[in-house]
Amino acid sequence: MVVSLSRRGEVEPFHAMDILAEANRLKATGVPVVSMAVGQPSDPAPVGAREAAANALRIGRIGYTDTLGLADLRKAIAAHYGDHYGIDVSPNRIAVTTGSSAAFNLAFLAMFDPGDRVAIASPGYPAYRNIMAALGIEIEIELGTDAYLHAEHLKSAHQEKPLKGVLFASPANPTGAVIPVDELSALVRTAEELGIAVISDEIYHRLAYAAPDTTALAHGSGVTVINSFSKYYCMTGWRIGWMVLPEALVRPIERIAQSLYISPPELSQIAAIEAFKATQELEAVKARYAWNRELLMRRLPELGFPLAAPMDGAFYAFCDVTRHTNDSMAFARKMLAEAHVAATPGRDFDPLQGHRTMRFSYAGSHDDMVEAMARIERWLK
Repeated sequence: MVVSLSRRGEVEPFHAMDILAEANRLKATGVPVVSMAVGQPSDPAPVGAREAAANALRIGRIGYTDTLGLADLRKAIAAHYGDHYGIDVSPNRIAVTTGSSAAFNLAFLAMFDPGDRVAIASPGYPAYRNIMAALGIEIEIELGTDAYLHAEHLKSAHQEKPLKGVLFASPANPTGAVIPVDELSALVRTAEELGIAVISDEIYHRLAYAAPDTTALAHGSGVTVINSFSKYYCMTGWRIGWMVLPEALVRPIERIAQSLYISPPELSQIAAIEAFKATQELEAVKARYAWNRELLMRRLPELGFPLAAPMDGAFYAFCDVTRHTNDSMAFARKMLAEAHVAATPGRDFDPLQGHRTMRFSYAGSHDDMVEAMARIERWLK
């Protein structure tokens, strides 16, 4: 038998998913694992979203939609930018996608060619690096002691060799750091002055705890924004996200999406329209995250896991684990096997320095977070 394997399949595995798989195997044998490994809300989708989906199933046929999404959902997303940010966005600039994952694929394919350089921060979301590597695009900027990517990073990297694009997230995964408004403005302005295309990952918007959301759209006319219903809206498994595009990118994105995805799932789109109406329900979920955040900000340093970045937003604590280990991958496996607490080794987010760090997700119940800290404390003793 002949099997052909491309080099694209040699990308680094997503270790958070590997840890989740092992945690699920333990749970299946009756082990009461507390998972802090994956950035997934423990709450279901809003009631109105679930009811809309159930009603659509009762009515009947679910099929293809326009590749860019249902007109009503595109209008609802555009209205969200007016309501939440005070920014006028035309529904014609919205592309609904099969989760933010599809949005990143579409953006990279439509905007960059093999050999182009695109700046991303390290530590950062591993799928950025892995998708770009598969497409022959790669550059990472080690943040060192900096909490977020800023204009000087961009100038330095561009001077070394011209950049075609920059991708950043605020709030960030894995750190939770938020780029301050003035720094965000300077970053976007510098990119535009240097002729660098900007992609802003805003999937954790509405999950900042110390400052209001600021979209990069407010600071540049050519910005591409990617967002999703997975995090704040508690709709991870529905696989539904969106892009806000410069007009020149709309048709190229549509053409590529037609062949890769046909259209986003209609059932999820119907549900997503209703998610914008569930603010009261979702703010109650966010309040629990804030409660969990206060707990972890206190307990993790007490247990010898000092914070490696400020916990400004999202639902992550990114910690330095060098007081306990110099191999966070082995440490994560041991903690799962012996303390039955799952967390993500830093290797996912930073191939060079990730052996020193771990990410703890606090998107679960408050009781689970209290129990996890107690288990880790007993285990370390």
